[in-house]
Amino acid sequence: MPIEHVALWTADLERLRAFYETYFGAQSGPKYTNPAKAFESYFLRFESGARLELMHVPELIDPGDQAETARRVGLTHLAFSVGAQAAVETLTERLRADGYRVVGEPRHTGDGYYESAVLDPDGNRIEITE
Repeated sequence: MPIEHVALWTADLERLRAFYETYFGAQSGPKYTNPAKAFESYFLRFESGARLELMHVPELIDPGDQAETARRVGLTHLAFSVGAQAAVETLTERLRADGYRVVGEPRHTGDGYYESAVLDPDGNRIEITE
C-alpha cells in the first residue's frame, strides 16, 4: 500500500514551500485556505510522484531546537535521492553556501548509502542520497 503523502507543520508556509521548490524540484499546487479554522496548506509534488503537505495555523508551538536529535519520537528525516555521489556533494555545497546548516557531511553509510544531511528552514532533517 503506497504512502499518499507526508505532512509538516510550519510557522512560515511560503518560506518552506520555496525551499522545497528551489532545492528539490517540488511543484506546488494551489494554496488551500480554511478561514474558519485559520488553516492554510500547500501540497507539493516531486518528480517521483511523492507528495509533501505543508500546513500552517497561527497557534503552532515551537518544540525548541531538537533538529539534531535524530533519536526523538516521530518523524526523523525526509530523504531525497539525487542520483549520484557528485550530485549529493553539489547540492550539499549549494545549500551550505545559501546559509543552510549541514549536519552530516557527505559520506558512505553502513547501510550502503552515500548521503549528507541538512536542515530545512524549520530545522527538519533532510537526507540527500545518491
